[in-house]
This record gives sequence, structure tokens and C-alpha cells, in this order.
Amino acid sequence: MEEKIQLYEQAKEKIDQVYEEVSSFIVGQEKAKKQVLWSLLAGGHALLEGLPGVGKTMLIRTFSDVLSLSFSRIQFTPDLMPSDITGTMMINQSEEPKNRFQFHQGPLFSQMVLADEINRATPKTQSALLEAMAEKTVTVMGDTKVLPQPFFVLATQNPVELEGTYPLPEAQMDRFLCKIKMEYPTKDELKLIITRTVNQTEMTLKEVMDEQQLLHLQHLVKDILIADEVLDYAITLIQATQPHSELSSEKVKRYVRYGAGPRGLQSMIRLAKARALTEGRVHVSIGDIKEVCTPVLRHRLFLTFEGEADGYDADSILADIIAQLHEVGGRV
Repeated sequence: MEEKIQLYEQAKEKIDQVYEEVSSFIVGQEKAKKQVLWSLLAGGHALLEGLPGVGKTMLIRTFSDVLSLSFSRIQFTPDLMPSDITGTMMINQSEEPKNRFQFHQGPLFSQMVLADEINRATPKTQSALLEAMAEKTVTVMGDTKVLPQPFFVLATQNPVELEGTYPLPEAQMDRFLCKIKMEYPTKDELKLIITRTVNQTEMTLKEVMDEQQLLHLQHLVKDILIADEVLDYAITLIQATQPHSELSSEKVKRYVRYGAGPRGLQSMIRLAKARALTEGRVHVSIGDIKEVCTPVLRHRLFLTFEGEADGYDADSILADIIAQLHEVGGRV
């Protein structure tokens, strides 16, 4: 057991180095940086939401550099076709035998894919991305190709601009392990951003980790222990989001149309295990569950029209649920 604890302490040191290197370039956004890191350790995809210019693209690119992952950026537009992201079959005229079809890989064949403004693509293209996210494969002309490992889709979207967008289907939203909100910087953070980006020459980031080390950390995450009482708390929390459950509050019954399901529970446990690893622990705590609850479930709660009209959002509903569980002895 001591050997295992030492292994996890070494993993924490490596993770801390990654976080420090990312923070040396990305100013502020502490929650976003941690949640992206948890998602990568859990092997899941993440959706980043924030106003233009808050650093969504730069944050993702920085993680790819620090983790030594191959990177591609796809600018989603209404005229983007599935073959533009998956790749296509083309006639090869330069090698023998000539006029033979050869597959040319698209930008999805990278370890970290930035899907920029994902909600601007048509449903047809989004469905091609859904296969990649769910199965980590792409199918072209009936031939299935396996994507590289590790494979992450980190998507961005603008929360305010709705013209010319296609809302993501619920099935695709559910494939994102978590939805991360990026906040606007404070006055001090804005000063530091200018210092690092305008007043200085370009910084060079160190490669702190490689793909094999990341895969090893993902394996350690799976081995993190979770006690029955902590799992029961997570299940209770999921049930409390469902308006027809006996555990849901009057506010949930009134303002929530659909709550989180089994994949929401799976995602919450996976992300909680990743957070436990970043803390150097070999077990999940209730504090981990509370910390990951909002980013994991905020895109899995669908509010009623009355709830939206009264100014509620998923974050406030989830905060009320956690507070209610604490009051009624939710710390099982």
C-alpha cells in the first residue's frame, strides 16, 4: 500500500508541474485550467464556453504544447462538410499501382482537436464529430479508421451570439465529460495579460509530459477507490436533479424539465477520480463530488420555459441541490 501511495504522490508532482507550466502563460482562469486538466486525466472531452477573447483557444493550445500532444484546430462553419474533418478517399496518381484510392487523413487524426465555435457547424458535420467522440473512430466510405490515443475533443462556443448557429443535439452534449465556463479577467489579470502578450517577446513552453506518461496517469485515475457512502452521495445527487424523483426539491420539480442520467453519474465519478489524483489521494471524497458536480451536470439539466423566464440556470439549480443535501444530512 505504501508503494501505491508513493506512486500517486509522484503522479501529483508531475501533474503540479503541468499546471504550473500552463499557469506561467495562461493568466487567471484557475477553475477552467483545473477542470480542463481533470478532463484530460479522466480521458474525456470538454466544452469550453466563454465570450470572445477570454482565452479559450489559447488555453487548449497551451495544454497540447505542455503535454506534447499532436494538435489540430478546426474552425467550424455552416459550409463545413464531414469529409473536411474526417478525411476522404483520393486517387493516387504518383505511386504504383496508379489510379488507386488512398485515404487522406483529416484534422480529426490528432491527439488533441480544437473544435472552434462548434455550434456553427451543420448537424451533418456534428454527427461525424459525434462518432469520433463516442467511438474514437471515423468511418469513410464504409471503412472504419481508428483515431490516435490519447484522443480529446476540446470544443468552444460563444454563449451570447446565436445568429447562424446550430444548437448541439442532446446526444452530443452528453458526450462531453464536462462543460467549462471561462470568466472575464479581473483588472489585475488584464494587466498581467498585457505584460505577457504585448510587452514581452513570445514565450516558449516546456514539454512537461508526453503521451505515454499521460496514458499512465489515466490508468491511475481508473484505479482510484470510491467508498460506497461516497457513491451513494453521488447517486442521491443525480436523482435529486430529476423532477419526477422523490428526492427532488419543489424548485427542481417546477423548473427542471429533464435531469441527469446514468452517463452523468459515470462522468461525475470519472472527473471526481481525476480530481482526487491531482490532490495526491487514492480515494474519492464527497468534496470531490461537490467540486465536479457543476461542470459535469450543467449541460445535462434542461430547464422549463418558466425556469428560464424566472432567471434560473443549471448552475443555480445545482447549487441549491447541494445545499439541500447538506441540510437534510446528505453527507452520507
